[in-house]
Amino acid sequence: MKHIPLKTISMKHHPQLNEKWVQEVIAADPSILGLGDLALIDKERTQPSGGRLDLLFKEVDGGTRYETELQLGATDETHIIRTIEYWDIEQRLYPQYDHVAVLIAENVTARFLNVIRLFNGFVPLIALQMTAIDIGDGIGLHFTKVVDASRRGLIDEDEGALEPADRAYWESRAAPKTVKISDEILELCKVFDPSLELKYNKPYIGFTRGGIAFNFATCNPKKSAMNLSVKLPRDESIDTKLEQSGLDLLEYARWGAYRLKLEPQDVAKHKPLLEELLKSAYENRG
Repeated sequence: MKHIPLKTISMKHHPQLNEKWVQEVIAADPSILGLGDLALIDKERTQPSGGRLDLLFKEVDGGTRYETELQLGATDETHIIRTIEYWDIEQRLYPQYDHVAVLIAENVTARFLNVIRLFNGFVPLIALQMTAIDIGDGIGLHFTKVVDASRRGLIDEDEGALEPADRAYWESRAAPKTVKISDEILELCKVFDPSLELKYNKPYIGFTRGGIAFNFATCNPKKSAMNLSVKLPRDESIDTKLEQSGLDLLEYARWGAYRLKLEPQDVAKHKPLLEELLKSAYENRG
């Protein structure tokens, strides 16, 4: 098979490409970073210090947040300090989440690579080296992880800046049959509060009460099943009921939620238990 040499280019010195373009490309498709299934929370997020965080992501089926700073060309002292500063601000403002600082540059030099590794002993920090490839009719971006951070827990919470979605988005992303499970969950919830409705966000399907986000539980449809997070403090009696129910239990989230993997037949089969859990979470939320 013929080998085709790839033509790499410097974006820092390119007459048309700039940091804003890179930011928009990553925001539109975070999967290119190679950090898993991420959803965009915010761009150019204003910080109390007066700066702006380039990109803020969260795990779609989890809760780690990624404070992400871009820089064309080589990384430098200000890039590293800015990345860590914004990570620190966000993790202080939202301590219920896990946070990882993500530094992206075209060139992570050996000198600063050592500095980043030193910081990584105290700050969960990922460094990605970004390469732009000219493919003729466009530019492709490739990201190589040069410093990794240890992964931590799972969470899900309200976030006013989450990008909205609609039912069609979720039916395309997952499947109509698994999105329908969220309808069945809503019907169980309407028994104790008829005003509840589903709210479609890109990271998850949540709930509203009187038009305002009220996420005592969240739904995350997949291709063949749906993950349901029910926000309740861990309790031995609940553990026992769930273990004896035969439901597919996922790991309890460190941020305080029972997580269940529901297949299309499960809601009807376990209706009383699911309704009890959802009602308890609703009342606990207040």
